[in-house]
This record gives sequence, C-alpha cells and structure tokens, in this order.
Amino acid sequence: MEKKNNRLSAALGITFVWFTTQFGGGFASGAQLKSYFINYGIWCLITCIIAQAINAFYNGYTVYYCKKHNTYNYRDFCDGIYGKFAPVFSNLYEIIYIVVLLVVPAVAYATGGSTLSTLLGIPYMLCTLIIGVFIFVVSIYGTAIVRKTATALSVMIVVGLLVVFIPNILAQWDSVRSNIGALSAKPAPIGPALFSMFLYATSQSTPPVAILSQHASVLEDKKDSAFTFVIGFLVNSAMIFISVLGLLAIVDLPEYAESSLPILVLVQNGVGGSILTPIISILIILGSVSTAVNMVSAGTIRVCSALDKDFDPDGKPTKKVVIVTLILCVVGFGVAQFGLLPLVNKGYGLLGYMAIPVIIIPFLIHFLLRKRIDP
Repeated sequence: MEKKNNRLSAALGITFVWFTTQFGGGFASGAQLKSYFINYGIWCLITCIIAQAINAFYNGYTVYYCKKHNTYNYRDFCDGIYGKFAPVFSNLYEIIYIVVLLVVPAVAYATGGSTLSTLLGIPYMLCTLIIGVFIFVVSIYGTAIVRKTATALSVMIVVGLLVVFIPNILAQWDSVRSNIGALSAKPAPIGPALFSMFLYATSQSTPPVAILSQHASVLEDKKDSAFTFVIGFLVNSAMIFISVLGLLAIVDLPEYAESSLPILVLVQNGVGGSILTPIISILIILGSVSTAVNMVSAGTIRVCSALDKDFDPDGKPTKKVVIVTLILCVVGFGVAQFGLLPLVNKGYGLLGYMAIPVIIIPFLIHFLLRKRIDP
C-alpha cells in the first residue's frame, strides 16, 4: 500500500510540475487557447486534447530515459539521448534553452506584474519586484520545494479554473451549444488546425526537457513514467478542455474578437463578475509565476551542476545557487522593464519551430530505435 501511495504521490508531483509549466499567463488569460485552438473552428475540441497526448509522450519518454540512466540535469540527458550527435544537438538545445530562460521569466514579470498592478493599484515596477522576490526565494530551495510549490499552486489554479469555468459553462450552456453548432456549420480546414496544434505542442516540448529531467529521480522505477504521464495527460486534458469549452460561450461576441484577455470577457458576460474578476487576475499571476519558478530552477541546476559535479539539487542553497538564481531573476526582470512582451510572445512560435529538428524528430527516432541503440 505504501509503495502504491509513493508511486501516486510521485506521479502527481511530476504531473503538477508539467501543469504549472504549461499553465502560464497566456493559458490563464485564454489568449493562447484562442490563438492556437479556437481560431481554427470546431476542431479546437479535439486538437487541444491531441496536443496534450503529444506532450505526454515526449515528457514521459524524457522522464523514462532520465530514470533509466540516472541523468537528472538536462545536459547529461541531452548528451545521452543524442549519442554521437550530442556535440551538435546538445549545444543546439542549450541555445534554445537560453532563449527560453529569457522569454519565460520576462513573461512572468510582465504579465504577472501588470495584472498585480491592476488588481492592487500599485506601481508596475514594484509589482514585478514582488513577483521576482517570490520566484527567487522558491527557486533557490531545490527541486523538492519546487515540486511542493508546483503542487500547491496547481491545486489553487485547478480550483480557481473550476470556480470560474464551471458556473459560467452551466449558466451559458445555451450559448456554448449554439456556438458549437455554428462552428460545426462553418468551413474549418483540418490542415491549419492540426498544424497550429502541432506548433503549440512543439513549443511546449522545450521547457519540460530541462524541467522534468530534474524531477525524474522521485520515481521508484523507470516504468512508472508511463503511469505518471497517463495521470498527467488526464489532468492536463481535462483542464484545457474545460477552458476551451468555457471560452466557446463567448466566441460570437464582438468583445471576444478584440480582446487579448478573452477569459475576462467570459467572466464579465457571465455570472459572478465582481467576484470572479479578481480570482482570474490571481490565476494569471499564479500561472505566470509557477512557470517562471520551474524554468529558473532548472537553469540554476544546469549551471550549478556544470560548476560542481557533486551539486545536490535538493540540498541547502549554497552561495553558487543564490548567485546563479539571482542573475537569472535579474535578467528576466530587466527584459520585462524594456516592454518586450509582444516580441516575447512571438518568441514562443519561434521556439516551436526550433524544437522540431532539435527535440521532436530526434526523440521520436530514439524511441523507435531504442531497443537497438539503448538496450
């Protein structure tokens, strides 16, 4: 019984790390869902789930390989999985991850800071500083704390999403059903919908390589990776489907077409707007911060592991950990102050394209040939 409990606990911990990695400000605001799925018509009800299946496969294989070979930082993992091509592909991934480390924390500061400023009415720079301090403190205390924080944040985010979406889906069910019928009647070529879905999945495949590799050690056996990512697929699929379904209540409204925060349009046109608006604001902040914590922590572990072969990611924060984490947080803070959010958002699409030759194709080849090259 204890072994089963440990297995489930490890699976849920990794699931919530994946969830908080995916659930950033773009997801929380509904902007990502609108851009990658809903804009392509009725297929959004299926493509949002297929994207989770793609990521579950890649995430699961990453964790499986890391546990099998005891490689718990992403450089060791990349050197192993790329084999003789590691001098090229491992360094290409390093370049991609440097871009990610600039993009994700900057998004957290910019979206979280502006949302907190609107919610509390205090200066934007002070808000970004508050968020930066939180990210810094959590990130320096190792992977175990990150998992616990991810679990706590995930529970709050999941509960918050359900509180927002379920009442609005029920109250606006006639609109949801009507808009689903209208979308079904409109021409919706499947090709563009599948390509957008694929690009979303590839852009989401880059951070987990670095993040989930450090958490694979909590599994008792490499075979537990399959169980872990079945759980992860179910949780992430349920949340993204509910979110997409909720937004379908408002796709016919003029405000939806013009809004970069469609979830606020849903709340303002649904039930409990005065109560749910601050809840949505908090969700956007939590989503941004949780993703940034995962990324900064992974970056710290990568750098500190390179500097010290005996580095323990779950140990007490050392001077090196504090300095490296502080540098990463300050860089993200600095980028956000330049107002680069629109450029940063375009960066996610670029990351999606870059991931295809560096992650998507090589990992698939390795999986198909694993019995021959990695018995």
